[in-house]
This record gives sequence, structure tokens and C-alpha cells, in this order.
Amino acid sequence: MKLKAKALLGAAGLALISAAPAMADGVSACLITKTDTNPFFVKMKEGAEAKAAELGVTLKSYAGKIDGDHEAQVAAVEACIADGAKGILITASDTKAIVDSVKAARDAGLLVIALDTPLDPIDAADATFATDNFQAGLLIGLWAKATLGDKAADAKIALLDLAISQPSVDVLRDQGFLQGFGIDLADPNKWGDETDPRIVGNEVTAGNEEGGLKAMETLLAKDPEINVVYTINEPSAAGAYEALKAIGREKDVLIVSVDGGCPGVANVKDGIIGATSQQYPLQMASLGVEAIAKFAADGTKPAPTEGKAFFDTGVALITDKPAAGVESIDTAKGTELCWG
Repeated sequence: MKLKAKALLGAAGLALISAAPAMADGVSACLITKTDTNPFFVKMKEGAEAKAAELGVTLKSYAGKIDGDHEAQVAAVEACIADGAKGILITASDTKAIVDSVKAARDAGLLVIALDTPLDPIDAADATFATDNFQAGLLIGLWAKATLGDKAADAKIALLDLAISQPSVDVLRDQGFLQGFGIDLADPNKWGDETDPRIVGNEVTAGNEEGGLKAMETLLAKDPEINVVYTINEPSAAGAYEALKAIGREKDVLIVSVDGGCPGVANVKDGIIGATSQQYPLQMASLGVEAIAKFAADGTKPAPTEGKAFFDTGVALITDKPAAGVESIDTAKGTELCWG
């Protein structure tokens, strides 16, 4: 279901992307994503719109101009409070800085659900619907280590992260990968403090292809013999690949990533990415809208998955080169489940 854009709040750089038709029951909700261009967030919006239309919820969707546009998200939360929304679904660009705005929304009686990226602290939101991002990183780390075998002991690893602010999703994926690869974590609540000599360095990518290209170029200048590349997401992985290709190294470097979007799964099939952990954004957003509708009806708040601080929406490792001891699905199955 495609809906027309209704407004643009230019002063904050905030795009009001869409609004589902108003229904008789008067329940409204907001979806606030990091951007409206990343296929992950496009699919998330599709899931929210479809469920809102099914349940008769009025949905307004907001996005920043770029990943990291924190001020746009603050303005969006304020707009949702002012509009009398019953709840907010948010993928936070800055998981710490957004907490005060989220508190204001909750104090105003809104249900706030973090999607994909837990807030810091996680209980700053009423609930979190997300991939287990540590598990997503762990799977690709285990796969990379198993694939390299004895050569893992002498690996030269590039870590292509998201942002200097280190949002929770950034830290969890990075630290999961390192643990899976067998590298001791220093403080598991941040990246970049590890002392293992196999790590060439960390660079940030802003989660896009250009950022991945530049980050990879920087780390290759530091050590041109890098042979393992962890990337925060598949657009940054595509950029890293281009940097490697430019120096003729694309065939002998193992790239791993997280997302499971259709372009990323295609890159796994084509051998550009060795393996990726697939997450399910449509499910996150659809469940989020359901939760807001239920909260509006009877005040019920969603409960987390047993044993976790959040509701786990699932993750699967996708590769056409399975490794012993690491559960995975192939790109044919991954293509059936992909998004974007």
C-alpha cells in the first residue's frame, strides 16, 4: 500500500513520509526511522503501513535525511506528542541522546517501542522489538572463523562500524562478531578498545556504500594485507568490496555483514559477501503497530521474549558456503525471505 507524502518539516530536516487514512476509532501511531532510503527502513515502513491499514490505525511516518540525523528524530517525537498519537515506533539514530525525548513521550501517555536498535538504557522505551544484534554478529564471526580454519589465528581484520556515537546496534553487532571470531572483548558495551593484534582498526561508515568505501580505503592504507572485513550492514559491505576491487583484492578477502536485504543476499550469491545475518524488519514494524493498537484498546504493554530484555524477531545466517558447526540457510531460501 503506497501512500502520498503529506508534509515536510524542513527546519529540522525531518520528512513526514506518509500517513495511512484516518479511521473511525481515532487511534494514531508514529513510525520514526533513521532514513527513508535504506531498504531496511523502507520495508519496515511497508510492514507498519500494511498492519495500520488492516487494524484501522492512522500512521504517520517520519525519517531523518541521513543516518545519524538525531535532531530530526527529536522533532518527530515532539510532533507525535503534539498530534495526540497513542504510540511511537522508533529506530533511534542516537540511542542515548534520544532518551529525554522518549521520556517526554511516555510522560505524555504514549507507548514507545524501539525497533531494531535498543535505546541506552534499553528500559528507556516501553518495549523493544528487534533482531538479537549480538547474535547476528556472533553468527558471522563464528562462520568467518570456521571458514578460515587455522588461518584465523593470523587474520588481519577490518571493522567497519556505524557511527562515532556507537549506538547499541553498532556495538552489539561488532562485539558479537569479535566474540564469534574468538577475540577477547575488553568492555562489551563499546567497540574499539580491544587489544588483539589481529584487529587492524575500526572505521565508521554511516551505514552507506560511500562510507564503506572510504572506511575500507583508510584501513587498507594502514594495512593492505587485510583479509577479513566485518561490516555493520550490506550497503557498507558493498562499498568495502569496491575499495578492495580497486586494488585487485576482492577475490581473497572475506566480507561478512548483517541485514539480509535482497541486494545483500544477491551479493552473497555472487560471492561479494561471504555470509550475512538476515533480520526481519517487516515483522518488527507489523508487531509494533499491533502493540500500539492493543495498548490503545486496553492499556496492555508488550512483553519481552523469555530470558531477554526485548522481543526477539529472529535472525538467520545466509551463505552458500556453509561452515561446520554454524547453522545457516542458503541464498535461495534467503531470497524468499529478503526485503528491499
